[in-house]
Amino acid sequence: MPLKALPLNCTLKADTAEVSSTDAMIEVLRDAFVKRGVEVSDTVRVASLDIKPGVSSDEGAGDAWPDLRREILEHDILIFGGPIWMGQIGSIAKRVLERMDAFLSETDDEGHMPSFGKVAVAAIVGNEDGAHFSSAQLFQALNDVGWTIPAVAACYWVGEAMGSTDFKDLDTTPEKVADTARKVAANAAHLASLLAGAPYPPQA
Repeated sequence: MPLKALPLNCTLKADTAEVSSTDAMIEVLRDAFVKRGVEVSDTVRVASLDIKPGVSSDEGAGDAWPDLRREILEHDILIFGGPIWMGQIGSIAKRVLERMDAFLSETDDEGHMPSFGKVAVAAIVGNEDGAHFSSAQLFQALNDVGWTIPAVAACYWVGEAMGSTDFKDLDTTPEKVADTARKVAANAAHLASLLAGAPYPPQA
């Protein structure tokens, strides 16, 4: 079976018809993953869903998280996309991380969280400093709840400080970004394949 990746777009824009720079970065990674033989699903615009606040896997009536959680866990690789706001990852991304906190208490008989054996990478965009801090926030939180982070796991672009150009406005993808995307896809696909064939040992 081919590896499957799910992109999450944690832009603050709820309208899926509104253009997002995070979508543009995800598309760069999508192309790189497809070239590695990975099947990439349609991007989920998280802000368009009613993801309730909380730290459980189901916060009751109207909560869209249980279905999104199920979809996430049906994939081998998570492409976690999000914008920088105020020098840090945006609030929608943090909401997703908070809901994954439930993984800590949802271990199987071998002590594995639902995310064990699955790989996560980041797609980050912004017009101010914060790409390294944002990826650090993401990767520490994702690792805490069981995701495996490969080498060169973040593909990002940061524009000029206080500038007005967004990633989606660029005429071409910068070669450094394209090269990083190729490395992210290669390493994530390689690691996911290894984990599929050699799962983590029992934790107890």
